[in-house]
Amino acid sequence: MSDALTNRIAQVFNEPGCATNTAKSEASRKTGCTRQLTPGAAAGGCAFDGAMIALQPIVDVAHLVHAPLACAGNGWDNRSSASSGAETYRLGLTTDLTELDIVMGQGEKKLFRAIHEVIEAHHPAAVFVYATCVSALIGDDIGAVCKAAAARWGTPCIPVDVPGFVGSKNLGNKLGAEALFDHVIGTLEPETTTPYDINIIGDFNLSGELWQVKPLLDRLGIRILGSISGDARYRQVAMAHRARVTMLVCSKAFVTLARKLEERWGIPYFEGSFYGISDTSEALRRICALLIERGAPAGLALRCEALIAAEEARARAALAPYRPRVEGRRVLLYTGGHKSWSVVSALMELGMEVVGTSMRKATGTDRERVVQIMGDDSHMYENMAPREMYTMLRDAGADVLLSGGRSQFVALKALVPWVDVNQEKHEAYAGYSGMVDLVRAIDLALNNPMWADLRAPAPWDAPLATGSVLPAPQGACPITHIAAAAGQLPAALMRPAATTIGWASSAADFEDC
Repeated sequence: MSDALTNRIAQVFNEPGCATNTAKSEASRKTGCTRQLTPGAAAGGCAFDGAMIALQPIVDVAHLVHAPLACAGNGWDNRSSASSGAETYRLGLTTDLTELDIVMGQGEKKLFRAIHEVIEAHHPAAVFVYATCVSALIGDDIGAVCKAAAARWGTPCIPVDVPGFVGSKNLGNKLGAEALFDHVIGTLEPETTTPYDINIIGDFNLSGELWQVKPLLDRLGIRILGSISGDARYRQVAMAHRARVTMLVCSKAFVTLARKLEERWGIPYFEGSFYGISDTSEALRRICALLIERGAPAGLALRCEALIAAEEARARAALAPYRPRVEGRRVLLYTGGHKSWSVVSALMELGMEVVGTSMRKATGTDRERVVQIMGDDSHMYENMAPREMYTMLRDAGADVLLSGGRSQFVALKALVPWVDVNQEKHEAYAGYSGMVDLVRAIDLALNNPMWADLRAPAPWDAPLATGSVLPAPQGACPITHIAAAAGQLPAALMRPAATTIGWASSAADFEDC
């Protein structure tokens, strides 16, 4: 690992905006977060995977992986991050390093040619080049190659020096954001600026969730100048330094970027969420209040309150038929990050009882908000093994599990409904309309009549009813044509076996069993 990357990792984990980091001692700060993975070990995701997750939703950029073929397939399609236009980000691009390239030292030349081919074939707004374990171990200088390629063909080429072995997926998120800060943000100027320009950082537009919020901002005249990185264009990222306010959605991944934007360009930031009615309203109020502090007209606050009142009334009217069907039901929430508290708040608004919420990838602020919402920390859990989750579902009497796809089979084994709320989901649950969609999904899962059938005893486990199980034989046997007296089998077919029409019967014959 290069000295530059080592120093960058040390800077990232000395983050004054991270409550978890500042609570540690100097020694534990250096040894805890920076513990590196073994090359090739990607349990739970590696740093390269995290960088792809953070940057791939920039939709008009070509994402080129400098690695053997397998690494490029690791993050293709990036968890349903949706685009309103360009589809360049969906291309699976790799230099496909081979043993011969590595032995003969041809990695950098192959990368230079690959960048040229990508620019000629797809004309992207920029090319993001990702280092991986292999390219880092053999010493390929992707920074020098990107600089030469950009000078040669005039297309920005951004080195993302995040080999998988340097750390976890979360570290990759942070280092990916650092690449944007070092090489992209501030490189372009917007044609015009307004007092209503904002950045939204840490929203990946999963299944189009950003589109459930953008119409609300449009009605207030607020423009998303910088989006990092859901449904973003390269120009949006490059012009993010001219926004007036930053809303930070996923603080664990991008808090360093938000802090540096404030330090260098004076853009204040706050952490908010668009999950749930109350949190969406609070986020809109905070955006408008900060914009007014930065020079927007004071009337923006009145328009914001009018919008909130109308949207909350509409959402609560849409939720009214569902409330009796979900109120009082017990929920186990196993997700992470800001959803550990924002979804809890949304569910409790409906009168549902949260029996537990996971704190994976959650910051100290996230934990404080859970305590504030739920009253104590007795319902907070870290990583939960499948056996523990199964026990929790059964012992706590949970009515539904809200989690990612890997937990759905634990719910099925516990005979509990499951709703996908993680990043791989295919439904959008942000904003006021998203809250209605989430409750509808919970209602469909909870009140599906198949659960009564699934939980009932199997027919073969129920005691036999009194009386005849089979109707009494009547008529003649279709094979032997021997008539039977009413209520009994033909004598020739009853044990002990007899010889009938030349056929020897025995106690082991199937028809006698």
